Amino acid sequence: MVTFDVLESLSKDRIKIEIKKGMRVQAKKGLGQHFLKDKGIAKRIVDLLEPQAQDIILEIGPGMGVLTEFLLEKFGERVHVVEIDKESVEYLETNFPELQGRIYNADFLKMDLGATFKSKLAVIGNFPYNISTQILFHLLDSREQVSQVIGMFQREVARRITIGPGTKEYGILSVLLEAYFTRKYVFTVPENVFQPPPKVKSGVLVLEKKGEQPVELNHVLFRRVVKAAFNQRRKTLRNSLGMMLPTKDADIPLLKLRPEQLDLNGFIELVRFIESDSFGAQNL
Repeated sequence: MVTFDVLESLSKDRIKIEIKKGMRVQAKKGLGQHFLKDKGIAKRIVDLLEPQAQDIILEIGPGMGVLTEFLLEKFGERVHVVEIDKESVEYLETNFPELQGRIYNADFLKMDLGATFKSKLAVIGNFPYNISTQILFHLLDSREQVSQVIGMFQREVARRITIGPGTKEYGILSVLLEAYFTRKYVFTVPENVFQPPPKVKSGVLVLEKKGEQPVELNHVLFRRVVKAAFNQRRKTLRNSLGMMLPTKDADIPLLKLRPEQLDLNGFIELVRFIESDSFGAQNL
């Protein structure tokens, strides 16, 4: 027999659940949170995702789940999310109970993707502006596991990622990502579709893993050479690379250029030149 006290308790529990479902997450400046509130744009972003049959769908920083809703509709149990904000995690647990067991309250930048996920990953997210480039570097570290990335970035960052040589915007991520992924700038997102609105526009990118990788390339050396070159981008490559070069008298035409003048193939040639002499490799 159900007593009045039990009914009253159940009623209070239901009220609490309804209140929790109606909760809103406070955007935290320190986490770079700007919650997308336009569902039309959210669906458009999710529709760009074309994972392989066995890929896990990994959303980074779901916040209040505007992308998550459409991901679950389309991919169901394949969807996993990583969220560092405990308040957002509580919101997701309450409003998306079907995600149970697939919400990771963790710092994505510290996650060992290979240990956590045994399948390849299709990654998606409205990436926090303050760590968006770090997210890409982390994904590059796990590039063999990542088949696709759909991301929203600050528009200027998105342009730097997709632009070619010969401009001031061309930089480290432009070169490193081109080696492993095709890069496409899809569309621009205005400030007023976020809460709170950022001070800049956003850009949505699609990165697709290339079928053919530069397998003969020393990937560790490649990354270090590209970083060293652009860290002193106003200098010629001879001066910025310094002790990495095989000898003081090393002379190839590429060394007379500045890094923004070199395309991907030029950097690969430069890395192989340095690698040809053990002295250069030892001084990285």
